[in-house]
Amino acid sequence: MRSWCALGLLTLLLSGCVAPLPSAETDKLERPVIDQPATTDARRKAKIHVELGQAYFQVGRYGVALDEARAATNYDSGYAPAFQLMGMVHMFLQENQIAASSFEYAMRLAPGDPEIMNSYGWFLCSTGNETSGLELLTRAARNPYYQTPTRAYANAGLCQLRLKNDAAAEQLFQRALEADNGNMQALFHLAEITYRRGAYEASKHYLAVLNQGGEPTAESLWLAIRIERRLGNRTAEAGFVQQLRRRFPESPEYQAFLQGQYQ
Repeated sequence: MRSWCALGLLTLLLSGCVAPLPSAETDKLERPVIDQPATTDARRKAKIHVELGQAYFQVGRYGVALDEARAATNYDSGYAPAFQLMGMVHMFLQENQIAASSFEYAMRLAPGDPEIMNSYGWFLCSTGNETSGLELLTRAARNPYYQTPTRAYANAGLCQLRLKNDAAAEQLFQRALEADNGNMQALFHLAEITYRRGAYEASKHYLAVLNQGGEPTAESLWLAIRIERRLGNRTAEAGFVQQLRRRFPESPEYQAFLQGQYQ
């Protein structure tokens, strides 16, 4: 089942407000190494292997992705994206110590690379080091060479949710939408946050935009059911219940509906 609660994927304070971004003078702004042209044959071959590894990683073939990352380092032991890919694979395999070492080495090789900052930042957030993770994700998002800052902002929002800081998370998900108004993860979590604070019409709006961009998930349908129930729209509620029953009859969300667990 597809989930908006996964990765994906923060210097922000824990006071409920987003901290000011670091000044431009404090960061060495660099283009992602993966986007830079290969200037040697070894670097070109390493880049090809990493790109292949990323493709395998995206479809869940982690072993092959790791093989491609290692092949890249055989050609160019200083190619930072290869170690970033290793870190991502080991993170998904829950081999956190190896993942941390890989990310740290990638950062030493390319300390200003926003792609690596984003990956390592989310790893830190997901392993209990939210403060350091937030710092890296913020630096990644503010780098003008980073083509997908929406990912870093969304990951920062997820990190703040781990800290149960809805106010800061909401601001970060809004920034993610400003960078890409089709960010499904940001839309879903904004719908959840506004629902929790009782802004049901706003929550309904975010879900409507979300559903325009793709198929509903069990999570989004269950949230829609609860929104319509709060608004007293019984016909709309019944329609979403029917969809949840038809599409995801074995899901935890449908079981929660059957048990009347609306909170």
